[in-house]
Amino acid sequence: MLAVPPTGSYKEELQWMAWKKLLAFEKGNPQRIDNGSSNKRIIFTYEQCLMYLYHYPDLWYDYAMWHAKSGSIDAAIKVFQRSLKALPDSEMLRYAYGELEESRGAIQPTKKIYESLLGDGVNTTALAHIQFIRFLRRTEGVEAARKYFLDARKSPNCTYHVYVAYAMMAFCLDKDPKMAHNVFEAGLKRFMHEPVYILEYADFLTRLNDDRNIRALFERALSSLPSEESVEVWKRFTSFEQTYGDLASMLKVERRKKEALSGTGEEGPSSLESSLQDVASRYSFMDLWPCSSKELDHLARQEWLAKNINKKVEKSTMLNGLGFVDEGSTGLTSNLAVSSKVVYPDTNQMVIYDPRQKPGAGNFQTTTAAGVPTASKSLSNPVIAAVGGQTMSAFDEILEATPPALVAFLSNLPVVEGPIPDVDVVLSICLQSDVPAPQPGKSGAAPMPLPSIPAPSTSDLSVSSKSHPIPSASSFKPARGKRKQFDRQEEEEASVQSHPLPRDAFRIRQIQKARGTASQTGSASYGSAISGDLSGSTG
Repeated sequence: MLAVPPTGSYKEELQWMAWKKLLAFEKGNPQRIDNGSSNKRIIFTYEQCLMYLYHYPDLWYDYAMWHAKSGSIDAAIKVFQRSLKALPDSEMLRYAYGELEESRGAIQPTKKIYESLLGDGVNTTALAHIQFIRFLRRTEGVEAARKYFLDARKSPNCTYHVYVAYAMMAFCLDKDPKMAHNVFEAGLKRFMHEPVYILEYADFLTRLNDDRNIRALFERALSSLPSEESVEVWKRFTSFEQTYGDLASMLKVERRKKEALSGTGEEGPSSLESSLQDVASRYSFMDLWPCSSKELDHLARQEWLAKNINKKVEKSTMLNGLGFVDEGSTGLTSNLAVSSKVVYPDTNQMVIYDPRQKPGAGNFQTTTAAGVPTASKSLSNPVIAAVGGQTMSAFDEILEATPPALVAFLSNLPVVEGPIPDVDVVLSICLQSDVPAPQPGKSGAAPMPLPSIPAPSTSDLSVSSKSHPIPSASSFKPARGKRKQFDRQEEEEASVQSHPLPRDAFRIRQIQKARGTASQTGSASYGSAISGDLSGSTG
């Protein structure tokens, strides 16, 4: 690939990883050659790598540090100089280059590097000011650092970070708390609107154990900061009173905090009331709490709900993420305390299933179709009755529209134990059940007339079409002696049904098949149907 600035693509990352593996392979000296030859191979590999990864600062730094660890400081400096030509806007390489020069005692070259970071002073960053002050403090002493700080504070890009850095330097390194206090006070005139600067100043005064000035600082800051920006300052003020104040001052600051933040997004009108979380906050220390983490999470969720219970914007969030609100009551259900990150099933529609229950147990009474009194127990819907607790009108309508013959058949179905019933038992009960014939007077629709000749099914037609062609509708005529065949068939069926039904499922299926074949062809003998031999003939 050509040497282009990194874009973060997957192909570039693969190439970077491949070159890193190759460099690690060469540094391991797998050929066990002498150090001079091995170093030449490593340098050659680095130069090859930079032909493609020319704009990667980490490889330049790795190349220079390898030279420095090998003892070639001059070679490392040359690599850094080449890297600054390749990447002139890289501040990291400049700081690394200055660190290498300073580590070998070259102060003036290091100072030139830092001055190159400062530039013309117009576009100088606050970080460049801070690092140059630290460099002057290390190399030239306190006065040089102080002098530059006085010049840096006049820069248009000087932020509160420069004041905090120099004040802590004077306090920790120079052991001059008075100078540090003066620096913080000078910065307070410019950065009173910065909450972070107020907190840093409060931390400094806390180290000095100057509780009077800390309270004065908080009062001055909170009187000038707007409510939406003073949240963190109020929290720090409350924490300070909880640690160093008495009970009266602690409660007073907490009440003032709630009143000041009651109109912002952080606190709501309900926050003016006392809560158990305030007690947990007052009597905690570091990571020690007077309650368990579960109770603390519960209190936090309750506080969030108290803030957002009257907000219409958060209604969808509360419905989807934290549970649901009961429309019939003003209170919240227990599911509101459920975390939004965990999806729980809806247990309101669940009914306990017990396969060991006795047949017919747990059924509920319901209205059924007229003329079928026995179907009410077996065709009721216990799940709907257990959940809804009311009359099942939809189920009753379906049951009334069902033909009485089908209702009688469904009512005779056995109640089995377990999810898989015994097929033989179900078939034998179905064969022994008596299905009543439909009555035209009771049914809503007129009964359809039965055809005088049963029509063959598609399966029978496909089997017998080869040996017996099907005549057309115009040439179809009933065979002679048809009435006699029907009478003989009824007698044979009566003789077959007089025998006890076998328990073997295969025999039952043979009987059903024999009956179906006889009804399709019109001439069959069932004399040996019980034994399984079909002796009918079709012609």
